[in-house]
Amino acid sequence: MGQNNNSQEGFVLLGFSDKPQLETILFVVILVFYILNLVGNMTIILVSCLDLKLHTPMYFFISNLSFVDLSLTTCIAPQLLVTMGKKDKSMSYGACVVQLYVSMGLGSTECIILAVMAYDRYAAVCRPLHYAVIMHPRLCLSLAATAWLSGLATSLIQCSLTIELPMCGHNQLDHICCEVPVLIRLACVDTTFNEAELFVASVVFLVVPVSLILMSYGYITQAILRIKSASGRHKAFGTCSSHLVVVIIFYGTIIFMYLQPIKSRSKDQGKFVSLFYTVVTPLLNPLIYTLRNKDVKEALRKLIKKKK
Repeated sequence: MGQNNNSQEGFVLLGFSDKPQLETILFVVILVFYILNLVGNMTIILVSCLDLKLHTPMYFFISNLSFVDLSLTTCIAPQLLVTMGKKDKSMSYGACVVQLYVSMGLGSTECIILAVMAYDRYAAVCRPLHYAVIMHPRLCLSLAATAWLSGLATSLIQCSLTIELPMCGHNQLDHICCEVPVLIRLACVDTTFNEAELFVASVVFLVVPVSLILMSYGYITQAILRIKSASGRHKAFGTCSSHLVVVIIFYGTIIFMYLQPIKSRSKDQGKFVSLFYTVVTPLLNPLIYTLRNKDVKEALRKLIKKKK
């Protein structure tokens, strides 16, 4: 991109500038969601660290998920709010590249963390007597490290390939942020190789984790149906349903963005889908986990009482 003077010009982030009334409404909505996101995810991280009862593999992974969500929204929302709040929609080349690398790394990490959380739920429901042995602290740290390192690796590969593409002076991004599929669309050369690379990465980070999650939940469902008491079935299903809701929402939107041909994507649909998984979904995670979880509610009450 540097060959085309884009490094000096930067980019123009069009976003929703063709719909000024919608842009004003979205500015307020995104600002509110971002503030709630910060409060919600920071609360989950804080509660998980301070309450000894929550020092379990499940809450360790939930804390990792909250940190990813917090970072992902912070990578996208402030820059988006700045460009939406002014007439000049320009974004520096450096800011775009940082956003590109960070957002893809965090998104890929979240894909793996959600699959790891499904394995944790499988171990808890299907192998309850061996759960402590299976999910020992060293394994939990190894799984979390694998998620973070694999996210970083795919981001370095995909984003490095993308920023090498010549743009021939094209610097108008008809999107809400710098994302690989959007920048590939701007390139003025054949992008077949880049699209193939992105498709392979999408299969590895979307299709494979979703398949493992579905497999885990297949075994979990069988185990739950074998439980004789209705209260036991309800409790077992309750521990998994929150994670399943998060999985459906996150993967549903991100698969739409990354697993369809780049040229066939509707620009407006792509903007709303990106907005959903970078701003809305990260807020849904703490809401789902706190509103549906007695342990977190109890830990929050203890924290508030101590402060009082």
